[in-house]
Amino acid sequence: MRRTKEDAEKTRSAILAAAELLFLERGVAHTSLEQIARHAGVTRGAVYWHFQNKAHLFHEMLNQVRLPLEPLARQLAASEGLASLQLLRDQCIEGMTNLVSNEQRRRILTVLLRRCEFTEELREAEMRHEAFVQQFIDICEQQFALPSVQPQLQPGITPRLASRTLHALIVGLLNDWLLNPELLDAEQDIPAMFDSCFRGVLRQWPPSH
Repeated sequence: MRRTKEDAEKTRSAILAAAELLFLERGVAHTSLEQIARHAGVTRGAVYWHFQNKAHLFHEMLNQVRLPLEPLARQLAASEGLASLQLLRDQCIEGMTNLVSNEQRRRILTVLLRRCEFTEELREAEMRHEAFVQQFIDICEQQFALPSVQPQLQPGITPRLASRTLHALIVGLLNDWLLNPELLDAEQDIPAMFDSCFRGVLRQWPPSH
């Protein structure tokens, strides 16, 4: 039984790897499940065994580079006040650093941001991606809206605006990095840029201990 599970996981991984390379080369809309199956060395039936359709396959590929939001939400809920924002900042930096230091993740992000047209075939994947982005923004907004944090927001900055500012920084960093990886020194630039973002929306940053 274990061998069967191992073989199934190897097949699934091969399909994801084939999809990643073909999506990058041809674009998502111009890549068929038949082409992915041939490139992975499996039958089309094997693809459908693991993935409902191309949208599901695309969604699962993206999950390999996404920050796990449920554990993040639990960790933030266990923190208090500005300490939760410090944790949010640290998790964002760790997630971004992991992304820019991994070639496979770079390929997947390139597919998402530069090689994907959300056609009707990918409507399900588009909705799931939008839901993921909204969930992240909502989690951030909850932290900025904490009673001990909200008074620390700069004049004119609402929790919603602060959370969208943080998300905009992440998207901007990813786009710039994909355009030219040499523009970004992960070890120095990413922490500095996140700290600048938090200073822009908060009266006090870093938080005092």
